[in-house]
Amino acid sequence: MKTANLCSGCDGVIVRPAFSRAGRVGACVLLLCTAVGGALAGCQPAQSAAHQPTISLRMRGTPSGATVIIDEEALGTLDFVAAHGVALPPGVHHVTVKATGYFPSDVAVDARPGSPPVALEIALIPVPD
Repeated sequence: MKTANLCSGCDGVIVRPAFSRAGRVGACVLLLCTAVGGALAGCQPAQSAAHQPTISLRMRGTPSGATVIIDEEALGTLDFVAAHGVALPPGVHHVTVKATGYFPSDVAVDARPGSPPVALEIALIPVPD
């Protein structure tokens, strides 16, 4: 299944699969890279034996307090994800953004090795009264 390496030189969010006791992929675990002085644009995967590439996902939008969910794992609020970014392993990822009082947004993101960063602009639509 999909994996990602820790990020060096940034405050990026990394998505890794977590395995259930039965050995099946069940959810993703978030890891935060907290190196001082880093910037999202300079986010590079840490070196590991696997050397698996990651693709940068950059999000912004409204409402800022909306919850961002990638591959069925809540990452945090939209403003948090916008500030830190997400390093995705290669493959197709399901991105959902939802907030109380708004229609949710669902997008499939195809993270391809060597591709430029993926940018998502989200503007949730309020549910009419």
